[in-house]
Amino acid sequence: MAGPVPKPESAEGRHPGWPARLGPLVAEGGGVALRPPRLRDATDWSGIRLRDREHLRRWEPSGGDWRQRNAASAWFGQWTALRGMARRGCVLPFVITLDGVLVGQLTVGNIIRGALRSGWVGYWVSSAAAGNGVATAALALAVDHCFGPVGLHRLEATVRPENASSVRVLEKAAFRREGLFERYLDVAGAWRDHLVYALTAEEVPEGLESALIRSGRVRRP
Repeated sequence: MAGPVPKPESAEGRHPGWPARLGPLVAEGGGVALRPPRLRDATDWSGIRLRDREHLRRWEPSGGDWRQRNAASAWFGQWTALRGMARRGCVLPFVITLDGVLVGQLTVGNIIRGALRSGWVGYWVSSAAAGNGVATAALALAVDHCFGPVGLHRLEATVRPENASSVRVLEKAAFRREGLFERYLDVAGAWRDHLVYALTAEEVPEGLESALIRSGRVRRP
C-alpha cells in the first residue's frame, strides 16, 4: 500500500535566501543595495563594461573579444545562465546599485551545502563608483545574507596581489588572508598568482554590517 504523497518542497526550502533584495547601506558614495539581475539591465551593464575596459580587464579571466563579450546582446546569455544557476541553488547573483543605479555585480558562487556550507564571492564595481566604500558595503550585505538566511558557514575570495584596492575591500570586510594560489587563474593572457581570503560565520557573530557601522564606514538610512 502506498504511503502518503509528500508535499512539494517550497522554493524557500530548496534555496534559502533566494531571490533577495538587500540594503541599502549608506557609504561615502551613496546608498548601496543588492538586487537580482534583470533582463533590462543589458544596456546599463554593457555601457559600464565597455567604458571601463581598462579598469576591469586586467583583473578578470581571459577569454574572447572584450567588446563582443560585453555587448548588450551578450547580457541575455549571462542573465539566463545566472538565473538558471540561482534556481538550482548553486549561485547567488546580484547587481550592485548606488542610489538605485547599476554600478557593478556581486556573485556568490560554487555554493555547497551539507557539511561544508561554503561558497566563493566575487565582485566588480565601475571606475566611477570605486573608492567610495561601495564595494565594501555591497560585500557586507552579501556576507550577512549568506551567514544568515542562506545558511552558509564560510566564504572565500581570491584576488591578485597587485589588486591593492580589492585587497583593501576584503580586509575592511574582515576577510583574513589564508595563503597564495600560485598560477591559479588565466587573467589578461597569463597564469596569475592569487591570494586567497576567507571568512567564517564565527568571525562576525554580530554581523559585518554592524561591525562596519561601529567603525563609521557605513550607516543605515
